[in-house]
Amino acid sequence: MIEIRNSILKYIINHKGFYVLFLFFIGIPGHSQNTIKNLSPKSYIAYQTSEKITIDGVASEESWEKSKSTDLFIDIKGTKIPKYETSVKMLWDHEFVYFFAAIKEPHVWGDLKKRDTIVFYNNDFEIFIDPDNDTHNYYEFEVNALNTLWDLFITKPYREGTPVLNDWDANGFKSAVKINGTLNNAKDIDKGWAIEIAIPFKVFKTSYYQNNIPKDIFWRVNFSRVNWDFEIHNNKYYRKKDQKGKFESEYNWVWSPMGVINMHRPEDWGYVYFSSKKAGELDVFEIPKEEKVKQLLYQLYRKQKVFFKNNNRWATSFNELGQNDVRIEDKKVLRTIENHQTGFNITIASPFTERLFIIKEDGKIITKED
Repeated sequence: MIEIRNSILKYIINHKGFYVLFLFFIGIPGHSQNTIKNLSPKSYIAYQTSEKITIDGVASEESWEKSKSTDLFIDIKGTKIPKYETSVKMLWDHEFVYFFAAIKEPHVWGDLKKRDTIVFYNNDFEIFIDPDNDTHNYYEFEVNALNTLWDLFITKPYREGTPVLNDWDANGFKSAVKINGTLNNAKDIDKGWAIEIAIPFKVFKTSYYQNNIPKDIFWRVNFSRVNWDFEIHNNKYYRKKDQKGKFESEYNWVWSPMGVINMHRPEDWGYVYFSSKKAGELDVFEIPKEEKVKQLLYQLYRKQKVFFKNNNRWATSFNELGQNDVRIEDKKVLRTIENHQTGFNITIASPFTERLFIIKEDGKIITKED
């Protein structure tokens, strides 16, 4: 604990020029005590393939056959079982990350054909990826049953009021849809549709020379399926409207539940581990314990946002945020608040290692080694 305290002291001392307000909590019991509960985001192991994967909407390759599917999707809040099943498989090689989604649907329809239109106004399949797990600079891909793509680059989550780069293109993106039934035919019952996707790793590069092949590391990832109730006029499908003429709400079915109707909380996505073992072999992945430190930081970040909204200033102590003594896996946590003219930094020393984790007023996570 002394070494961890020194690490935080060193960090604060080295950041001169700020009016620093900080509090140390070193495990002395306060008036209240909070325990961080075990979090349960989903995890998946994507195995490596040396096989050529043909993007045709059919998972016929041996590597696909040897790969396991994710758990079936659940309602975004994590409380309801969807009407129709959805699951995903993943593979990777040294050029692409591959996805295969199996989507059960008795009425396969779509009418959006122009790239970068708002694809989720049709039933669609969506991929969200944050390679470096800091909640900033992440990617969203949406595809409907017509194989229409909407690809976006998001510099910060929508909660920060940051514009989305809708004109950004995922160069080299490949996808193919296979309909198990008939598209846009309201007179029959379909079984569903499948989509196969390959995204080059170069799409996710942050610099020209970066080697970003995620061998034996994890990325934060989630999948979503948007599904609409429909009505039929003249044998054509339309999103259903209520008695007032407004579109009824869509269903949001996801792989790793969010707890709220909001996909744009990257800190709550699942974990995909890119194993160097081949499809058909066995590997093991456990979510690192330090991810619980980050979850605590996001709890404090949200409390700071609420405090500012109510008081027009940032809290200067954890007591003001209603969180005194805090434990992670029964380990006491050392924290500081550092306020400055444009926002705040909250720092936590990991009770598991010597690392410092810092969250800023815009929700960005920074990791510092001792």
